[in-house]
Amino acid sequence: MDHVLKIGLNETVHVDQDRLAALYAELGEAGAEDVVCRAMEEMALRLSHCSRLHTAGNMDELRKCARSLIAIGDQIGMHVLARVAGDVTNAIDAADGPAVSATLARLIRIGEQSLTAIWDLQDITI
Repeated sequence: MDHVLKIGLNETVHVDQDRLAALYAELGEAGAEDVVCRAMEEMALRLSHCSRLHTAGNMDELRKCARSLIAIGDQIGMHVLARVAGDVTNAIDAADGPAVSATLARLIRIGEQSLTAIWDLQDITI
């Protein structure tokens, strides 16, 4: 009888609260909340778009989409998200299909967890 090991993939994501505090100091509460909310919405859209591009095999556009997630992650203090999006672009540049699939799956997991982490922070501050 074959045994199948199911691996639970869960990573801890961190939101750089110093980066968020700097945004709030620079833009004020309303301005910073607007930036964060827009970034979250854009992140959710781009994660979904990355998945569709990968399924379609459009690596050039996938690379652009992943690069845009680097900027979004850096803007609102999601450094793990930004780093993994960079890993996706590096895998694309190396033409390593299995690595693209694996790093993209990781990016989507981390993106979803990052969105939850930001929502949780907003619940605390509201």
